[in-house]
Amino acid sequence: MPASSAPEVAAVVLQHARRGLVLQSWLRLVLLAFMVLTIVAVPPERYALACAIVVAGYALSVLAVTVWIRNGAPSAVRMAWLAQFVDLAVLAVLTLLTGLATPQSWTSDVLEAGFLLIPVMAATQLRLRVCTAVVVPTVLVYLAAGIVTRVANEEPWSSLLLRTLVLAGVGLGCVGLSRIQRSRVRTIGALVRDRTHLLAELTDIEQRERRFLSEQLHDGALQYVLAARQDLDEARETGDQAAFTRVEHALTESSQLLRSTVAELHPAVLDRAGLPAALRELARNAGARGGFSVDVDVRNWPDDVRTPADALLYRTARELLSNVTKHAAARSVTVALAHVGSRARLTVTDDGVGIPDGAVQRSAQLGHIGLTSHTLRVEAAGGTLRLLPGPVAGTEVFVDVPWPEA
Repeated sequence: MPASSAPEVAAVVLQHARRGLVLQSWLRLVLLAFMVLTIVAVPPERYALACAIVVAGYALSVLAVTVWIRNGAPSAVRMAWLAQFVDLAVLAVLTLLTGLATPQSWTSDVLEAGFLLIPVMAATQLRLRVCTAVVVPTVLVYLAAGIVTRVANEEPWSSLLLRTLVLAGVGLGCVGLSRIQRSRVRTIGALVRDRTHLLAELTDIEQRERRFLSEQLHDGALQYVLAARQDLDEARETGDQAAFTRVEHALTESSQLLRSTVAELHPAVLDRAGLPAALRELARNAGARGGFSVDVDVRNWPDDVRTPADALLYRTARELLSNVTKHAAARSVTVALAHVGSRARLTVTDDGVGIPDGAVQRSAQLGHIGLTSHTLRVEAAGGTLRLLPGPVAGTEVFVDVPWPEA
């Protein structure tokens, strides 16, 4: 999908287009003031009343267009560029009227300078085709008006062509500026879209962490606490020493589960002892919960090394092991961490039931985007996350992220 087709990008483009129309309205008022001052300060010797009527009619059209634009409707944004042909037509009529009727006056020469405002007004539209569609007729009308009045005022061809060349250069610059500004606005819109997606992802991550914590507490420590409460009630009634022993065991297990949950949420060992030690502890806890054996291979990881990717690799490993615990029905799992060339690689292999084709996409459509969100985070860090069938059975996941340069 093109960036400009996203709703967030379209909204940003529309917002900046409206701002461009406001600027265009001010420039149109400048053009109107320029016409009035020219007719007053450098009046034509003939047809002064006709010129005044044309300017008055133009003033009414400027008022109508300004009110229409201030409404801010999308239709106004799309169609307001047509008003520039009215600007061009009025300026051309005044130039021809004063140039042919009174060639000895300076009125038409001064009015011709107003053509330079038309391309600038077109550049505010942030639409390359619209700007081109206005600039090309402006240059042609300017040249045609100069040719028509050239005989009357005896202007040399060289002078006319040079003036036209200057206007064409201004028009070309305005077309280029319109393209650059459009590109910038689209970039801003894309950033807004990405920010919206990141905020949504952050909210989803928070909700998943809450669900994870709730499940861990409900399925683990809370069950032992409830069992301890029942055993404690029984011990109070019977004084059975075995009941007190069961209470002590339940409380010990619940405290260990709470420590394990807290460690997975904020692994202090990751900061204290590094990623290999944190992965060993994570794998040991996952194996205890899932009932599978875990082998952690960190032989190809440098000792006493901390990288900016450690937290990302740890969170990804936690998500992968959590999926193995919930869905894989695996008997054994291997977690490997290695430094391979310019990449840091994490591999998680299980011998479980595997992942059916399309299962990840279907899960994401149902709102379970844990693995999808981790894939996006890995890709945002310049890495890749690949799911492949295991060597014999199950699933093998490769996570590669750039190794930070020294």
